[in-house]
Amino acid sequence: QVQLVESGGGLVQPGGSLRLSCAASGFTFNHWYMSWVRQAPGKGPEWVSGINSIGTRTTYADSVKSRFAISRDNAKNTVYLQMNNLEPEDTAVYVCNAHSPFGRDYWGQGTQVTVSS
Repeated sequence: QVQLVESGGGLVQPGGSLRLSCAASGFTFNHWYMSWVRQAPGKGPEWVSGINSIGTRTTYADSVKSRFAISRDNAKNTVYLQMNNLEPEDTAVYVCNAHSPFGRDYWGQGTQVTVSS
């Protein structure tokens, strides 16, 4: 059974930091491309960042570039999103996505990030 379980969300003040984690199980994690996608209230999903299967290539949305860092630990079947210098516009539910080489996608339930003073 495939599971993606996010954690690490919460309430943080502008300028603060959070580290999100996504623990994966039920599939061969080190073969899959991993991404973070977020959805803010009243808006559509926004792709945030992605990392290839062996962690050598990362990509970011322009809105988070230089503030967020994605990484993965294939020994722990976990992908991370380090978020620094958070802004109110980063408030959203952050969802972990696993994308296989054959086009299959799995999604987590998401973790809420709220940036507010």
